[in-house]
Amino acid sequence: MPTSDYKYGSNTQTDHFNSLQSLSLAVIYGRRSARTFLDSRHKNAPNRLDVKCAPLLFLTNLRRFSKAKVVSFFLGLTLTFLIMASYTLMLEKKRLPLISAPFWPSLPVIPTSKSTGEVSTEESLMSKELLVKIISSIQKHKPRRVPDKKEVTETDSNLFSVIPPQFLPNIKSPCWYEEVSGEVRADPYKKNRFCLRSKSFRNTCDRLGASFHQHLSHKDGKQFRLRCLPYFYIIGQPKCGTTDLFHRLLMHPEVKFNSIKEPHWWTRKRFGYIRFKDGFQERFPLQDYLDLFDLASHNIQEEISGNSSVNQEAIHIITGEASASTMWDNQAWSYLHGAEHETEPYLLVQDFIHTVQPDAKILIMLRDPVERLYSDYLYFILANKSVEDFHHRVKESIQLFQVCLSERSLRSCVYNTSLYNIMPVRLHLGLYFLFVLDWLSVFRRDQILVLRLEDYANNFKETIKKVFNFLKVGMYYKKYLNSIYLASLHLSILSFPTISCRTALCTPGSSSDQTAHV
Repeated sequence: MPTSDYKYGSNTQTDHFNSLQSLSLAVIYGRRSARTFLDSRHKNAPNRLDVKCAPLLFLTNLRRFSKAKVVSFFLGLTLTFLIMASYTLMLEKKRLPLISAPFWPSLPVIPTSKSTGEVSTEESLMSKELLVKIISSIQKHKPRRVPDKKEVTETDSNLFSVIPPQFLPNIKSPCWYEEVSGEVRADPYKKNRFCLRSKSFRNTCDRLGASFHQHLSHKDGKQFRLRCLPYFYIIGQPKCGTTDLFHRLLMHPEVKFNSIKEPHWWTRKRFGYIRFKDGFQERFPLQDYLDLFDLASHNIQEEISGNSSVNQEAIHIITGEASASTMWDNQAWSYLHGAEHETEPYLLVQDFIHTVQPDAKILIMLRDPVERLYSDYLYFILANKSVEDFHHRVKESIQLFQVCLSERSLRSCVYNTSLYNIMPVRLHLGLYFLFVLDWLSVFRRDQILVLRLEDYANNFKETIKKVFNFLKVGMYYKKYLNSIYLASLHLSILSFPTISCRTALCTPGSSSDQTAHV
């Protein structure tokens, strides 16, 4: 996901929010807590240590040792520190019981206008009542109202007039034949907006255009081209390994991609928005989006033309896309309807995808939400990165989100575009359960595969087998599986560092910065 597609709010705090009680974030993910990362200071640490003479004494004794012993000493000291830090974190996790809500309430943050001794019992009780209200609203979370097919189709007549209600039989991908008009025969990709805006895809368009007429079928004096939609969608979340999975699947002979991983068509470009902060620019027609999958269409057409038993044997070639915004980004509704729908989106992206292709396969990759947020911070914040700055931004985002929750429902706050634009970090993207439940409201459980980045990194072979089984693609011999496994070892070292970003060791410029590109 390009940096330009994202917009952070400014790093400011108003007096209005400084007067509010704050809620600390600890999203429970497995059995890991964010508490030790967000507040790494030990409460019982002494204020002062009298160690003035220690450095001189240490340097005097150091001369008696050889260089090898000195190196061994520092190495042992470092390992001891890491082991003790890990042990401390384990003890901290064991003390935190699991709760069903995605927030872990801690002691409320005291307003800056008062000292510790000036906080009244009444204010403390108000904070507790607000926390109880928030947790109760999350526990009583109700499924969204799913619109019927007519309500969805009426909003975009062109979309549902171009894509047929049924696809070609005996072909695994959702494909159909589209008649080629006279103006398309010359150069079908000349005005494609993806080609005009992407240099890499422009080269692909040139190659596809050169062989375009070779892949047309003829019937009754007319020419037809094979059109296909993605067989599967890798929908998110950002910074959870979707790019890596996309490139792994590219290596499979039955999977055909073009060079654009994230077209962001369903969430933004079909409405005319490339970056919401830039306002309306130009709509990307459905035909331009379908051109992205012509490489797979051409391969399928070749199989159809050269396979006399196509009616008996399904064509196994599939394609897909990996826009990490598909899972969560529904901001377009607020730009299109303004204040008309103030609470939450009436239609979500999944409603359109499901109506067009109800049998689509959905891949979701998740990650420890705290580490996802920190990786997101490292990637999008361009300057002055630090653990302290991250801590400050998270606190401010929690404060803003808490204010929203005190007035609106959880779903309304998660999909609130105004809140998204002013939060310093994308805190709400870690509320995985709400996004997954909303996708499950229209797609069957067997159509959605949820993966954890930790499993993908630690046990790549078993995880990729699970993906292959889900997509129903052949394992394609052990040689192929071993090749992508060996290729994954090198990238795993670069992409998935062992140092956890929840410790003070994880500072900008360290090895943990590699996670910014996951």
